[in-house]
Amino acid sequence: MINIPKGTKDVLPQDSYKWQYVESTAREVAALFNLKEIRTPTFEHTELFQRGVGDTTDIVTKEMYTFKDKGNRSITLKPEGTAGAVRSFIESGLAGGVLPAKMYYITPAFRYERPQAGRLREFHQFGVEIFGAKGAQTDAEAIVMADTLLKKLGLNVKLYINSIGCPTCRAAFNKALKEFFEPNLENLCYDCKARYGKNPLRLLDCKEENCKKINANAPSILDYLCEDCSAHFEELKTCLTLAGVEYEIDPRIVRGLDYYTRSVFEFVSTSIGAQGTVCAGGRYDGLIEELGGNPMPAVGFAAGIERLLIVMEQTGVEIPAPACPTVYIAGMDAECRKKAFSLAIALRAKGVFAEIDHMERSIKAQFKYADKLGAKYVAVIGGNELAEDRANVKCMATGESESVAFADMAAYFLTK
Repeated sequence: MINIPKGTKDVLPQDSYKWQYVESTAREVAALFNLKEIRTPTFEHTELFQRGVGDTTDIVTKEMYTFKDKGNRSITLKPEGTAGAVRSFIESGLAGGVLPAKMYYITPAFRYERPQAGRLREFHQFGVEIFGAKGAQTDAEAIVMADTLLKKLGLNVKLYINSIGCPTCRAAFNKALKEFFEPNLENLCYDCKARYGKNPLRLLDCKEENCKKINANAPSILDYLCEDCSAHFEELKTCLTLAGVEYEIDPRIVRGLDYYTRSVFEFVSTSIGAQGTVCAGGRYDGLIEELGGNPMPAVGFAAGIERLLIVMEQTGVEIPAPACPTVYIAGMDAECRKKAFSLAIALRAKGVFAEIDHMERSIKAQFKYADKLGAKYVAVIGGNELAEDRANVKCMATGESESVAFADMAAYFLTK
């Protein structure tokens, strides 16, 4: 037997309705905020993620699924959705269209990580990108959108926000970080020693316990924001207050991708252990230019669908069950089953949810199966019914039965 690869998970038929519920809710929220869907390839040229995500991030240095194709080109399965959306935005000339360009995606993504609760090697994201608007009001709208989705899904999470400034004020902060970490350089993990020289901001994102203890007293980026970034952050807080969205400032949030600037945020749940972030994002004003486009501001976020489902399950959120058949058509013998088959086809063509027997069960077994399916009615066709072009229709809830002509069945069930 061939087993499923480590870090992946099947979504079985009896569970797929949960995914459909989350995805349809996400699409409803996206439509409410005037977003249109974008679909990008599952794999891209590796350089896109090296330049976009950042060559000092764990994603690029450790976690990407990268391979050479038959043309000896380096290809990577996408580890996140933003870089591909930006590439498409530039390549398709959308920057010359109506702005802001507001879009969303629901996509698989791939990272070679140690599988754990809420973290798989193949996972799925609902992501939002808004291109062309520079004001903090747009950041606030993205956060309100995420908050709206999480509330519609019945989740109770906490919002943390921060600003990581722009390249100008971050230069001064990076200098302060290097001065702070220099005395403890030998005590940092291997990765942080490399980050120290390349991107000191990444030191604050380390998950190693010893590094976390060291950076607990590190300088705060909020003390180094330039005038423009400080004003942007104040406007964000004002907009969130106007929107009635509660938040807490956490100066340690830097996010795990290099493209972020200014606003960053996380929605956190404590019900799935260490991996409590269910939705996160921020502003990335330099990414479009970094990937070859003209300078343009942008902001977005992504929510992990697997993590959303875990939190929903652990907090007792009830997901509406899928619809059950309106009618199960039971045939007593081979000829009656043929009629049941053709009748089901005709009913489905009229929009009636109908099911039939495919296992040559007895009538008693068919009733049991119809009950398992949750069918509202069972229409029985025997020899007499076949001769009279009628079915004996039983309501499973009340046990009452009545005779209904084959020709009238569509109209009969469409009223039920």
